[in-house]
Amino acid sequence: MVTALITGASSGLGAEYARQLAARGADLVLVARDLEALDAVAGAIRACHRVKVEVVSADLAVSDEVDRVAARLTAADAPVELLVNNAGFGLPLDFAANDVAREVDHLRVHVEAPLRLSHAALEGMLARGHGRIVNVASVAAYLPRSTYGACKRWLVDFSRWANAAYAARGVTVTAVCPGFTHTGFHERMGLAPGREGVPGWMWLDAREVVTASLRAAAKGRGVSIPSLRYQALARVAALLPASLGASVGTRGR
Repeated sequence: MVTALITGASSGLGAEYARQLAARGADLVLVARDLEALDAVAGAIRACHRVKVEVVSADLAVSDEVDRVAARLTAADAPVELLVNNAGFGLPLDFAANDVAREVDHLRVHVEAPLRLSHAALEGMLARGHGRIVNVASVAAYLPRSTYGACKRWLVDFSRWANAAYAARGVTVTAVCPGFTHTGFHERMGLAPGREGVPGWMWLDAREVVTASLRAAAKGRGVSIPSLRYQALARVAALLPASLGASVGTRGR
């Protein structure tokens, strides 16, 4: 029986990872700030699947709270075999106009927390000789897209390197790079999916994104870009001048 720890598990892709992993028989440790929403997800999973579900309320922008999650990852009596670094939030793309404290929190949640939690998870995984880490990045990693794209690019580069470094020792690391996906992410930013200048064909289904990413992780891939259309977009984006890429990157959130 595998135990999976998922951050940002109270909604969106995090909750979908929880549901799909529970359906496969994994016990869960669910992490998010919103304890009420987290309990609701945990309760629904317990009602449908015969698995253990722990909940940990933590704000990953706060160092001490990241420490608490890291401590759970290093608990030798209840080892975590799969870590899903999914927690995140969005900001307006105008970096100069954003509150810098929010930008620092954004960096902490998207980069520092996955770094620290991956480091904590690797200790036990490498000792046991097996384990998986899934880092939820974004296709925005391939476009100049303010600090969001920069943070996600770090996740992609880190995951690709870590997978190459540790796969031979039984631990794989996969960066998942979805495009626009139907979750609550955009609504929490006050943005309606139908009003962002993003055509309907570019939207992905959360279930399909999670299924594809878990399949890629099982195959030991360093990067997973769900859907052929976003794989093509990532290739094209790499060839664009920075100014044109930045212009394209202003569409949607």
